[in-house]
Amino acid sequence: MVQNVKLPVGLINKGGRNTKLRDLLAQDDILIAPGAFDCISGRIVQNAGFEALYLTGAGISMSLMGAPDLGMLSYGEIIEHIRRIADAVEIPVIADADTGYGGPLNVIRTARDYEKAGISCIQIEDQQWPKRCGHMMNRVIAPEEEMCGRIKAAADIRNDSNFVIMARTDARTNHGINEAIDRMNAYIEAGADVAFVESPESVDEMRMINEQISAPTLANMVEGGRTPFIPCPELQELGYNLAIYPGSMGRVLGKSGTRVLEHLKKTGTTDGMQDLMYDQPDLFRLFDYKDWTEYEAQFGKRD
Repeated sequence: MVQNVKLPVGLINKGGRNTKLRDLLAQDDILIAPGAFDCISGRIVQNAGFEALYLTGAGISMSLMGAPDLGMLSYGEIIEHIRRIADAVEIPVIADADTGYGGPLNVIRTARDYEKAGISCIQIEDQQWPKRCGHMMNRVIAPEEEMCGRIKAAADIRNDSNFVIMARTDARTNHGINEAIDRMNAYIEAGADVAFVESPESVDEMRMINEQISAPTLANMVEGGRTPFIPCPELQELGYNLAIYPGSMGRVLGKSGTRVLEHLKKTGTTDGMQDLMYDQPDLFRLFDYKDWTEYEAQFGKRD
């Protein structure tokens, strides 16, 4: 190994992230994990100082396919994409795995591949395939026993006991908060480490979740969604251990990008919109340009 040269993030060994996430979930302060959907958004989350990021299935669907979160991406497309993102950051990555993409053997393969890809927490939900966004209607819920089997399969195949398994239930909308909580407690008993009760519709329901579930809990903060949108200090007071903001980055990039391009269309220049952009040096710094080129130089100069 060449000495005294800083390796870029894409080349370093990123061991220890699973243990780091476990420690973060056990701390008193709530863990905030903004959503990302590609390498640029992932690196922005890390450089902003957050200690974990959340890979949003909806964002990945929009980014890779230009389609809403309707379960249309193939497993191969998803696993390759999340592997690249996990390799582009140093912080722990929590990743949406939808339903696990099939029966028990599919869940086993998914959990194994996610762990090998550098993911520190896999999220598996109790919808039937094809799944739907958790804040939209027409979600069909799988039998409780089937979801418990998914969780048991994921727990059994993990290589590192610190690899975190998150169970998500979408039962609240069609079956009520009590069934959602009962299901979640069954999923925790089956081996899930973190509880994600999707789309509670009041602060009282959010309080019930934390009073009746003993495992660490997640709050899904979706701007304009079905769940009350409240600040993290209040979420912490309610008992939540983790808050995700899955769509915030996409909404910001979409709206600011639209503003810049509308300005360009109208005026014939992007001058005056620089406050919404990285300049060229800052963009390259975002991805360790200096580290890559200095490391390359150790093995011979370019002509």
